[in-house]
Amino acid sequence: MSSTCSGQDVVQQVDQFWSMLDDLSQNDPASYRKFIEKHMKEGAEFSAPPELDSCLYTDIVGPKKGSLYINICSWKRVPAPQDPSRPVPVCSGKLETDTNEGCYTVVDVAFNPAVLQESQKDKTEIYLLALSFAKQQHGLRLSQKYEVVSCSPKSSPNDFHRRLGFSQWPNNFKQQDTASQTPAALLQQISSLRSETQDQQPVAQIIPKAAEHKKKDLIQVISSTFVQPQKPDYQLEVKNDTAGVPRSVELTVELPKVSSMLECQLSISKDDALLEVEDVYYLHVDFPKMVNEDTASAIFDKKKRRLTLRVDALEP
Repeated sequence: MSSTCSGQDVVQQVDQFWSMLDDLSQNDPASYRKFIEKHMKEGAEFSAPPELDSCLYTDIVGPKKGSLYINICSWKRVPAPQDPSRPVPVCSGKLETDTNEGCYTVVDVAFNPAVLQESQKDKTEIYLLALSFAKQQHGLRLSQKYEVVSCSPKSSPNDFHRRLGFSQWPNNFKQQDTASQTPAALLQQISSLRSETQDQQPVAQIIPKAAEHKKKDLIQVISSTFVQPQKPDYQLEVKNDTAGVPRSVELTVELPKVSSMLECQLSISKDDALLEVEDVYYLHVDFPKMVNEDTASAIFDKKKRRLTLRVDALEP
């Protein structure tokens, strides 16, 4: 019985809405046209194509070595974050690998334009998000180093539109005159702008949800949560001998959300260190002195939840 009443309520509300639009079109044509054009514009913006913002280059170190280009795109179809404390919605296209010209791989990562606009002065955080997402989404192990490049191979609009699953609207649709159409016809167009773009979902759409609802099932690839890792508190020191000569470098990192060293991925080179705890922490630091990475040792204090890395400094 309640289901029937609910259905009748919906029909009644729809009838009232149609009646309101009919009255508006007859009694106030200017307001009616403004209302319709506003919603048509919103629908057209939602179906606008992704646009290339910037491009990163880095090396893939596993499972198979190669070069990776990440095209960072601006796309209004990707939702904006609901607030700064919520995960950042991200959309990714298919990996495309070319073995004919030096074995490189290209992937596209799209953000809402508002996210890119906020980081216009310093895009380091966006770059780290894109790199971390590429690793998590596609199971890649990447180099600690990356560089911003002007473009990637296969970076034409048609290329990244294809990888992201975007299809352009026909031109004749956009040129229709709103003033000469009935309310029913115009609302049908508004509805189709939303429904057809939703049918053309990209390969991996990241929808903001609370972190506690995140699931690891493979079926969650289409609708999952990408949690932005935090930068942990840390201290970096150069240890000198009694003569004042640098002998070692010590990095101490506070990891209150970590209970075991097994959760940490730590790698170092002669001039920097990278620490990652999936979905929790991300820290990249440059050493103040060149070091001998072969001498590195790391200890995790479970009681204090503190990681200490020591490595010998190279002699000047």
